Amino acid sequence: MAPPLVAVAHGSRDPRSAASIAALLSVVREREPDLDVRAAFLDLSAPRVPDVLSALAEEGHREAVIVPLLLGSAFHARVDLPALVSEAHARLPRLSVSVSAVLGPDERLSSVALRRLTETGASLTDPGLGVVLAGAGSSHAPANEAVADVAASWAARFPVAGVVPAFASAAAPDVPAAVAALRAAGARRIAVASWFLAPGRLPDRVTALAGPTAVVAEPLGADPALAALVVDRYLAAATAPVGVRSA
Repeated sequence: MAPPLVAVAHGSRDPRSAASIAALLSVVREREPDLDVRAAFLDLSAPRVPDVLSALAEEGHREAVIVPLLLGSAFHARVDLPALVSEAHARLPRLSVSVSAVLGPDERLSSVALRRLTETGASLTDPGLGVVLAGAGSSHAPANEAVADVAASWAARFPVAGVVPAFASAAAPDVPAAVAALRAAGARRIAVASWFLAPGRLPDRVTALAGPTAVVAEPLGADPALAALVVDRYLAAATAPVGVRSA
């Protein structure tokens, strides 16, 4: 029997976030109907990671594969989740827990973000359009650089006025600074692309800061391409030799 897939999201007090994660995992289950797929959260939402792992152990499972529903390798992926897994190994010695790589980087994330952006009506052939690619932001510079790399790839690909990364917290530029830079580069219209998996406080902050005339894309959400990515991350971790199973 394949080990259960435990999809671990950040969590939010905003109920839209958990609902979005549930919708994504429903797509994963449709894709892999024989796979046991469970949601867990690092904080602010239930069920929490330790509770889900305890339930699996109580049900007699001997293996589980965690797939972090995180777009980059920032603090939650590098510190929080490994600490929870170490605690689980000590507390549940009969349960072997593997952790896959985070979702990014992967071209499917960029493709879904572009799809959400075009759903707003923004035209990526409009030379007067400035695009802000907005993510959460991190004190871990490589996580921010990954968002900037996507923005640079879009800027090279599409004949718009510019594409600038921006962050809702912990990193620069913020959204107003990104909008100002695009205006200075000649943008007459502003569209904001979302580098968020689900709705919540930080995406709402981005919308508020973008200004009343900007169009703002929805978070990535329950997309078949993301479901396929989750499954791919699971399979890579589930088939790795036990000694090398980690993010």
